Amino acid sequence: MIKIGIDVFGGDNAPEAVVDGAIAAQGVLCGRCRIVLLGDRVSIEELLAARGCCAELFDIVHAPERIEMGDQPAESFRNKRQSSIAVGFELLAKGEIDGFASAGSTGAMMVGSMMVAKPLAGVLRPTIAISIPTVGGGKVTILDIGINVDCRPEVLEQYAVIGSVYASEVLGQSSPRVALLNIGEESSKGNAQAKAAYQLMSQAAERGRYNFVGNIEPSHIFTGDVADVVVCDGFVGNTVLKLTEGFYAINASEGVVTPFWRGMNYEQAGGTPVLGVGAVVTIGHGKSTPEAIKNMILSTLHSVETNLVGKLREKF
Repeated sequence: MIKIGIDVFGGDNAPEAVVDGAIAAQGVLCGRCRIVLLGDRVSIEELLAARGCCAELFDIVHAPERIEMGDQPAESFRNKRQSSIAVGFELLAKGEIDGFASAGSTGAMMVGSMMVAKPLAGVLRPTIAISIPTVGGGKVTILDIGINVDCRPEVLEQYAVIGSVYASEVLGQSSPRVALLNIGEESSKGNAQAKAAYQLMSQAAERGRYNFVGNIEPSHIFTGDVADVVVCDGFVGNTVLKLTEGFYAINASEGVVTPFWRGMNYEQAGGTPVLGVGAVVTIGHGKSTPEAIKNMILSTLHSVETNLVGKLREKF
């Protein structure tokens, strides 16, 4: 049976929100997988008991140490060997869990991804992506959204490959349209990085590597009319993401309720996958609620079930 590990210490609202989210996920899984809770065993069992939930529904792995948000990621990952994040990656490396998710320290999760899961052969830089709704009811995937703020054109070209595989295999989009985020649609627009990346992506498309449709302007990202995958460096992608989160918060405060804006709520996505490493790893929002935790578990399971890592390994 598939096993998904979840960091009970991860996030601002942990451990209560994580346990509640795991219980909610367990209620909809219908036996598709076993959830493995990593954290302080006594605390986990007490929280489950307080909620009238049988502890035997889960696997519980004792990991009493916690990597705090203010800790230095690499140092903490090395020194806190009994932390929930370090133990999660250890189980992942041993094959005792099939995917690992945490709303805790993003830095520590990336250290584990690079040191333990490790980049796939041929991948220059792993990336994180997010899929958010378009006004037409579809999905657009944006990558990178924060871990690589400076990218060589060759890295951006690889993001096109990674994003295309993710959109087709996980989201089920046939021949996803891949675009490069730029200040204009013409191939001559943009800075030196964008112009060079455009040339590399055009050449790759000619070889049939993916369906490159050219540049996309920011105003067209959420229409769904131009692209299914939008490629950019992490500085730009994170700026787009936080701008989107800001607009969602404004609309929510003013009572704007539509399927499009509801889909912009980070709780619906649950987390962002780390793409280009040798295992299924998902990073959640630090403010994750039980709903976000539930969806993070479900999205991690979906990445395992669709053999996302295997498909990326084949592509590279």
